[in-house]
Amino acid sequence: MTLTPRMFLIVCPLLFLAGFVDSIGGGGGLISLPAYLFAGLPVHSAVATNKLSSACGTSVVTARFIKNGLVNFRVVLPGVAAAMLGSAIGARLSLLASEALIRWLLLPVLPIAAFFVLNRHLFPDRENAPAVADRRTVVVCVIASLFIGVYDGFYGPGTGTFLIIAFTVFAKMSVGAANAQAKVINLTTNLTSLAVFLASGQVVITLGLAAAVCNMLGGYVGAGLAMEKGTKITRPTILIVLLLLLFKILTER
Repeated sequence: MTLTPRMFLIVCPLLFLAGFVDSIGGGGGLISLPAYLFAGLPVHSAVATNKLSSACGTSVVTARFIKNGLVNFRVVLPGVAAAMLGSAIGARLSLLASEALIRWLLLPVLPIAAFFVLNRHLFPDRENAPAVADRRTVVVCVIASLFIGVYDGFYGPGTGTFLIIAFTVFAKMSVGAANAQAKVINLTTNLTSLAVFLASGQVVITLGLAAAVCNMLGGYVGAGLAMEKGTKITRPTILIVLLLLLFKILTER
């Protein structure tokens, strides 16, 4: 694929915005994937390259959670194994699917993901206790990591939110504990699917690395804002990007 300055001018600012939005309210993936499509990348390359930038951003946050002792490895390690299997299957399915099928599947999938990401009432409000490695928690972690891993390998946007919902609702974790465990699982799914896409030659590495830097810078800037201000920016930004993507898909021949 021939890269043009126009691609960088579209992707880099939007990936900065995605990191900014993700750090203050979540949902950055709902901006980052459309960004690559706006730039003109084929759907497979867009999904694949998005994994590169996502993996870089998720690794920074995951390292912070691990450093602060918020990750219970007795809970997440079985989930990591399941996540690797699920995301590898999802990535393979994505490569087998036609460009047209994936593009049209975006129409229902991205709005559904947006609903879950933006609806914070889905997260039960519990005391911010650490994750406990009992049988129920481990089983929920494995099952959620497997099935949500398939989704992340195939598409990706909203994966972290889906994991948090699964961990809080079914494993009864606090939101803080669920977020920490979810980041490890999400990093696993990103890296596994990225490896599959790299092997298939679908990742646009130069563009993905530039986007990753912008994404991390956006996250750094966004982290300095109060959540009250951040939510006022997050919702309309995601909705505008999704409407633009809908228009782009519907008008393409």
